[in-house]
Amino acid sequence: MTMKSNMENFFARLKGGKNVFMICLSVIVLGLVSGFIVFETTKASVTLVLDGEEKLVDTHADTVAELLKDENLSPDAHDYLSHDLSAQLDAGDVIEWKPAFQVTLSVNGKNQQVWSTQETVKGFLEDQNIKLREHDEMSVSLDDELKEDMTIAVDEAFKVAVNDGGKQSDVWTTSTTVAGFLEQQNIQLGELDRVEPGKSENVKANSEINVIRVEKVTDVVEEPIDYATIKKNDSSMQKGTEKVVENGQEGKQEKHYEVVLENGKEVSRELKKTDVVKESSDKIVAVGTQVIMQTAVKTSSEPSTPTKSTKSSSKPEPASDVKKPEPKAKSEPKPKSEPAGKVLNVSTTAYTANCTGCSGITSTGFNLKSNPNAKVIAVDPSVIPLGSKVFVEGYGTAIAADTGGAIKGNKIDVFFSSKSQAYAWGNKTVQITILD
Repeated sequence: MTMKSNMENFFARLKGGKNVFMICLSVIVLGLVSGFIVFETTKASVTLVLDGEEKLVDTHADTVAELLKDENLSPDAHDYLSHDLSAQLDAGDVIEWKPAFQVTLSVNGKNQQVWSTQETVKGFLEDQNIKLREHDEMSVSLDDELKEDMTIAVDEAFKVAVNDGGKQSDVWTTSTTVAGFLEQQNIQLGELDRVEPGKSENVKANSEINVIRVEKVTDVVEEPIDYATIKKNDSSMQKGTEKVVENGQEGKQEKHYEVVLENGKEVSRELKKTDVVKESSDKIVAVGTQVIMQTAVKTSSEPSTPTKSTKSSSKPEPASDVKKPEPKAKSEPKPKSEPAGKVLNVSTTAYTANCTGCSGITSTGFNLKSNPNAKVIAVDPSVIPLGSKVFVEGYGTAIAADTGGAIKGNKIDVFFSSKSQAYAWGNKTVQITILD
């Protein structure tokens, strides 16, 4: 019986201990549930906007920093955050966070890396305090979406002065070289045109760009050809007399010049060819060479028959054999000699051998400095052959021994040993005779 009693007492005690355990467990569970309910019900509901996406968050965080930490978010200094990290959280708060990204900003060719959280290029430029003007240029559109690693190039326009073929204007440009400017303004250069400064030169504000329009044209000038006067000796005519045997006639020639025009103005002219349209006819003049000799004739007087006179005279009668003096033959004046040859009217100038840079040696090798008294003229060899003897009115007989760049056609340059003589001669038209 004892054993049985002991067993009953054990189970009775066991039953009582179980009840106590269950009670304790229930209390613990109730406490946990109550704590959970209290924990959950005391959370603050906030909206977290992450890079444009909304997320509702219930949190016990007291500050924005604690909230982001709980969400495993670490904002960077360049990021956008709607609240300060130290700001207290209240239920219903909307916390917005935009992570920043880098873009390349190039202004007038100078690049820099910029952090931004803007959504559009326009917003980015406003953020950077960049205001576009009318003539400025940009590589992207203002409405384009801003993206990471994007490059935004801004070229600020400036004003330059342009003279295109004589037409002046002010132009806005963003080009930094002359070549780029011409291309941007659609200014085409012809084969002969040129630009100053050159295409490789830089352009900056207030620069001046000159576009010179160059053209070559042919100018045909019609000119008369002077006729020459040829004097021929005629022994059948008395010396000192002349007679026109054949009248001269002017010819006609066309001179073709290559003319260079810059912006419509002539800057150079070069004779390319001469076409003779009509040949000239020489004037032929006969010059008398016959000399008539006058001889004195000796005459004798017939004896006079004395006449009777009623009156006596005290004067004696002249003797019949007395001869009267014979008149002397008058000598004929010597006619002035004129050289015979081809006669031309030419315009003349004068020169010396002592000008700056002058060698004193003619084109035929004659040394004028060593022969200051020589009579030399510069000629156009197509009119007066070099080496010819030429009689120049007011100068004398000279040798055609020199040429000159400005000596063309019926023009000669007369040599003098001194500048005073050359100045005294000046510019004048004289008659010359080509002797041989």
